[in-house]
Amino acid sequence: MLKNLLIGEVVSVHGVRGALKVKPLTDYPERFTKTEAVDVKLPSDIGPYKGLSKRYKVSYATVSGGTVILMLDGIFDRNTAELYRGAMLSVTREEAVDLPEDTYFIGDLIGSTVYELTDGFAGDSFEPDAPGTALLGKLFDVLPTGSNDVYGVRTPDNVEMYIPSIGDVIKHVDVKRGLVFVKLLPGLKEVYTGE
Repeated sequence: MLKNLLIGEVVSVHGVRGALKVKPLTDYPERFTKTEAVDVKLPSDIGPYKGLSKRYKVSYATVSGGTVILMLDGIFDRNTAELYRGAMLSVTREEAVDLPEDTYFIGDLIGSTVYELTDGFAGDSFEPDAPGTALLGKLFDVLPTGSNDVYGVRTPDNVEMYIPSIGDVIKHVDVKRGLVFVKLLPGLKEVYTGE
């Protein structure tokens, strides 16, 4: 499980007083208005602050359309704010929003090992070596689509499959152990593998 969770990316500046325009990377952009501080990490290859990793106190935040306008203590003018383009904003797990049951942070899912439940699966023992389980691959992406997310899974043969995150398919998620168990819809695997 990740120690820090991404909540936004600085995409531009706003006004002349050092405000940052942030693209939210959370389902709860209003969380910025209740956030006391954020960890700011700049890319390691851009600008005079390259590689900067620092915690900033939030002095102001508002949600405006699909973006967040954010002011951080210590950034007081447009020129300084410009240096923060591309910065990733995160919070500690303790500062994260409480999630509803059966929802997960994307960062916790990425890298999970995905197992397919086959016809031989006869129970509720969600273990990699349980009868009726077969290695499907690694979860490499989560795509929000509006109605439900879609999990990108790369098989050991390097085939990318996209699996809907719905109750009929996602049968068990163990974030702590990095395991996901799925029951694929009929014909879905064959679409990607050609089998």
